[in-house]
Amino acid sequence: MAIFGSIYNRVISWARHPHASYYLTGTSIAESSFFPVPVDVLLAPMVLARRDKAWWYASLSTIGSVVGAVIGYYIGLFLFDQVAQPIINFYHFQEKFAYVQELFNEYGVWIIFIAGFSPIPYKIFTITAGVVGMPLLPFILTSLVARGARFFLVAGLVYAGGDKIDAVLEKRVEQIGWASVIIIVLAIIIYKLMN
Repeated sequence: MAIFGSIYNRVISWARHPHASYYLTGTSIAESSFFPVPVDVLLAPMVLARRDKAWWYASLSTIGSVVGAVIGYYIGLFLFDQVAQPIINFYHFQEKFAYVQELFNEYGVWIIFIAGFSPIPYKIFTITAGVVGMPLLPFILTSLVARGARFFLVAGLVYAGGDKIDAVLEKRVEQIGWASVIIIVLAIIIYKLMN
């Protein structure tokens, strides 16, 4: 069953849309505060579609992500019961949230840097930063550096690989897509067996 090729072509067409920059910025804001889809899913195809705008797209992703991080911070600080707890419950992040609180107590601002650069859902960390009352300025600066490093790295790798990456994806998108699904399913099974 070939489904990933059409998904890939659709995402590439979105990346070429005249309002693509707005979609990328909005996704970046939402991803850092409540939305589950990583920004890279839109950033990488946009850079493939318009390599001349790679650094602009990385900048938009970074700025949007930091704005979203501040929103997440204030959700944790002022709206935990009304907004943050339902988000945590919706994504079944209760255990992750408790673990992240422990990480904050142990590592402080450094955990924001690690989380901002990693594929771990950033919203957990932004909301927790507000809950634990992390000072806002170090939180913003660390988010800016970490998220910027991640998005500029993604944009740089896609920019450098450009036509080669596009050729591989066009040729192997189905295999890559199904392999990703299998890895995710196996990860979920292993996670459930370990708990």
